Amino acid sequence: MHIIIGFLTSLVTILYLLDQLGFDLGGLNPFHWRRRRAWLKKHGGDPIYAVADSKEVAALFVVGIAKIDGDITAEEKKTILAELSSNFSIDEREASQLFGSSAHLLGHPQLIGTQLNTVLERSRDLFTPEQAESLVTMMSAAIASNEKITPDQTDLIEAIRKGFSGEPAISGTWN
Repeated sequence: MHIIIGFLTSLVTILYLLDQLGFDLGGLNPFHWRRRRAWLKKHGGDPIYAVADSKEVAALFVVGIAKIDGDITAEEKKTILAELSSNFSIDEREASQLFGSSAHLLGHPQLIGTQLNTVLERSRDLFTPEQAESLVTMMSAAIASNEKITPDQTDLIEAIRKGFSGEPAISGTWN
């Protein structure tokens, strides 16, 4: 018994001295370590993957399909803003904010295809079939002003048509 008491006393003394020298003993707590790792995983990644609202995800797709072939033209922007405000029942100011945040989240044009495919995989359960059809309609309207529709744009629309499926919702399209 005296050996156990001596060992515990030595351990407490060493830990106390390490704390006095500035060594952070909080990092030894496994619960703190788990919380810190979860926070780093959540906030250390690309913020586009943290979007959880179906309207914001739909805005990402509508802006992304127009941006996938290069910069967005003034006509495309006007069409996108009109589609967002009419389908989501929001005013032009909110539609403009939604457009700006979506364009900012999409970032580099080289990454848009992979980002949107990953968002499609992660957000399948957010959309009802009616919302998916509404999204396809908005995306088609957004690229309708282009004289040439790229294969990436048609592939993304087909992926949306095939990807979003489920039971029809009882409530409206975009509640």
